[in-house]
Amino acid sequence: MAKNLVIVESPTKVKTIKKFLGKNYEVVASNGHVRDLPKSQTGIDVDNDFEPKYITIRGKGDLLASLRREVKKADKIYLATDPDREGEAISWHLVSALKLGDKDYSRVTFNEITKTAVKNSFKAPRDIDMKLVDAQQARRVLDRLVGYEISPLLWVKVKRGLSAGRVQSVALRIICDREEEIESFIPEEYFTLDVSLSKKGEKAKLLAHYYGGEKDKNQIPSRDELTSIISDIKGTSFKLDSLKNITRERKAPLPFTTSTMQQEASKGLNFAISKTMRVAQQLYEGVDIKGMGTVGLITYLRTDSVRVSDEASKACTDFINEHYGQDHVGNYGAEGKTKAKVQDAHEAIRPSDVNILPSDIKDSLSRDQFRLYQLIWKRFVASQMAAAKDETTSARLSAGGHVFAASSTRELFDGFRVVYTSADEEKDEKNTLLYSLSEGESLKVEEISDKQHFTQPPAHYTEASLVHALEELGIGRPSTYSPTITVLLKRRYIAKEGRNLFVTELGEVVNRIMMESFPEIVDERFTANMESLLDGVEEGSVEWKSIVRNFYPDLKESVEKAESELEKVKVEDEVTDIICENCGRNMVIKYGPHGKFLACPGFPECRNTKPYLEKIGVSCPECGKDIVLRKTKKGRRFYGCEDYPDCDFMSWSRPVSKKCPNCGKYMVEKGQNIVCSDPACGYREKRRTDDDER
Repeated sequence: MAKNLVIVESPTKVKTIKKFLGKNYEVVASNGHVRDLPKSQTGIDVDNDFEPKYITIRGKGDLLASLRREVKKADKIYLATDPDREGEAISWHLVSALKLGDKDYSRVTFNEITKTAVKNSFKAPRDIDMKLVDAQQARRVLDRLVGYEISPLLWVKVKRGLSAGRVQSVALRIICDREEEIESFIPEEYFTLDVSLSKKGEKAKLLAHYYGGEKDKNQIPSRDELTSIISDIKGTSFKLDSLKNITRERKAPLPFTTSTMQQEASKGLNFAISKTMRVAQQLYEGVDIKGMGTVGLITYLRTDSVRVSDEASKACTDFINEHYGQDHVGNYGAEGKTKAKVQDAHEAIRPSDVNILPSDIKDSLSRDQFRLYQLIWKRFVASQMAAAKDETTSARLSAGGHVFAASSTRELFDGFRVVYTSADEEKDEKNTLLYSLSEGESLKVEEISDKQHFTQPPAHYTEASLVHALEELGIGRPSTYSPTITVLLKRRYIAKEGRNLFVTELGEVVNRIMMESFPEIVDERFTANMESLLDGVEEGSVEWKSIVRNFYPDLKESVEKAESELEKVKVEDEVTDIICENCGRNMVIKYGPHGKFLACPGFPECRNTKPYLEKIGVSCPECGKDIVLRKTKKGRRFYGCEDYPDCDFMSWSRPVSKKCPNCGKYMVEKGQNIVCSDPACGYREKRRTDDDER
């Protein structure tokens, strides 16, 4: 019989697929890419219509030699790399690297590693899809041109070790813009007012919230207005003016795409985006399950489609009918198609077999694998279930010329919620007294409570919210979200504290250079349009080199202009008055991967270095010594006393020398204003600039 050779990407798939195909198939792995652009040079022949120059990746020589030996023994070769642009490109590179031109070879893809899916794919082999390959080539070439043209400028500006990327630079700008919003935000004071009401003969209490005047909804902006409202309602009874019941359906959630899986795993499981993708890859490639062998538990993990195959949908419907009843079966398919091109050759992320319950295989999975598989399983099953139904009862009450509101929601039908609720689903108040009230009734005040609040700035980005923002803006694709964030963290352009992402000083420097010299590269709309063009290549409507031809001249012009300007603004090492205790020279300010530091100019004879603490010209409000700019271990900037740890003063915002005229506390910069550091004081004034002085 003919011998068949199957080449996959990952070694972990080999055993599973070999088991499905039998002894007449030899299965080997390429371990990802075998060819790429060289690291030592751009690798793109600009003068020859941007022809890329691919070379064997360092360290892959022995692997390729082994693969060639297997190719010689085979009569038929199947290229079974991953079912996306990257996987298609790897297969294309394998054809060249293994010299398969005169061999009998085909491309096969499967969305899940199950016996049925794998065997069916071998019944329908195809040629390599060059549209997918060209879309990947276009992305790779564009990213290489941006990185290799711009990075040397960053070395000139910030001295060493930095780099720029096409998508990562936009992501960095998004985070920097949010940080600027937060820094400029000035909190506004407001108050909330709640009343606890009772009805004679009832033990339950009704909690009502201040709504506003008799005509309009209003906020309570000041303590004086709050006092006036309390005075108006004290000693009065509350009249129930209106009572409304509304029945609402809450549709089942869509099954997971890469983005929504990353976001929900971040919020619900506290997984980093990179961890989610790593664990999902393990579930996709196969886990050794007791009594079952190695099983691929989920479908392909890089997708922006919500489509579910008819077979999977029917299997899930049967499962729901058997375990939860016919009334819980949904009567609609996946809705909410994405606004742009989706990788609809894929399905949504779902269990490969809905009958493999998370609880049944828990002992065979690691804790992380179990938690993510359970999340994916529940989301998929819920997506095929009936809508949940709730009844919301809303009331309007009046007293002393003021209107208060109360509501309560009770579940009429659990629907999909019997299986799944999202991590951020709001919990409704249980004002059960509402159900025994009628319009026109009077209620007695039992308790009045008020709280002081301050408006909050926009939240810092988390990994989940950044992925959501990138997806909403059309920047990047399922395969790029995780590596983009990973690179920003690795290069210390951003830092992660808890779940929040913060820009480091280094990130601010790089973003400022990109904004000044390459505004188009960091423009969100430009980058989103580029993604659409790459999708056009995949669809066959755009020729990939035409994108590069149109893009490169503008990039080259910007680089040449920036080279000229950067040479003019290049600064020598700043000399300080701090003396090197080893050799007596004045130490200078250097830039490193983590920002500024002090170094002896006598290097390499003298290698003395020390942290750089930049004085801001303001005295510490607690001890009178100088306030200096410091950084957390992860690179986030803050202001602290130079006498730390003896003095523990710190502020995230930059203090100024002026004291608050209202309360005497120190003040800080907030955008174009300086404000009191105590939000309860609330004093602020316009910050004076050099232009104001002139």
